[in-house]
Amino acid sequence: MKSTIVLLGPPGSGKGTQGEKLCSEFGYVKLSTGDMLREAVKNGTELGKKAKEYMDAGALVPNDLIIGMMKEKIAAADGKVILDGFPRTIEQADALGEQMDVDIALNLDVDDGELVKRITMRRSCPSCNAVYHLLYNAPKNEGVCDKCGAKLYQRDDDTEETVLNRLKTYREKTMPLIGYYEGKGKLVTVEGVGSIDEIFEKVKKAIQ
Repeated sequence: MKSTIVLLGPPGSGKGTQGEKLCSEFGYVKLSTGDMLREAVKNGTELGKKAKEYMDAGALVPNDLIIGMMKEKIAAADGKVILDGFPRTIEQADALGEQMDVDIALNLDVDDGELVKRITMRRSCPSCNAVYHLLYNAPKNEGVCDKCGAKLYQRDDDTEETVLNRLKTYREKTMPLIGYYEGKGKLVTVEGVGSIDEIFEKVKKAIQ
């Protein structure tokens, strides 16, 4: 079983969902830059205020903000780690390589049309960060979180215009990581299509 996994894939490819399943089944600790940044935005921290401007525009948060935050979290984590949303650039990957060895870069591959459909129908919980989908994973009660009862909302970066910007940014900035990890012999690509459990079966085989 691989101990350090980098999750790659475009926005909406299912990285967060598959990461959570790996945590619950195999005891990984998931470090998600998205969750950390949204928490910082929610708490109104200095980092959160700076990050919100970039996130609302569908742009990447600058490297120095992300790297500083991740270094602290990686140092505090003990055992098997999944990195979700980091690294997103070659510069971040080099910085990560100085901190720890990556065992596998798991790339979830999904086409753009499916991604737009997935993301624009996604709803999030502002309280416990649970994520739902109106087609694939709807809450039991419309508009209400199953876990904590809070009112669900659509994130500012889940609108179609912002999604298309995020995909453009992903292609320009993050897709080079596929070649980066492939060159290091660390890349495994899984087709991120099918039910959540079907995809998870493919993910489990990849990390053995």
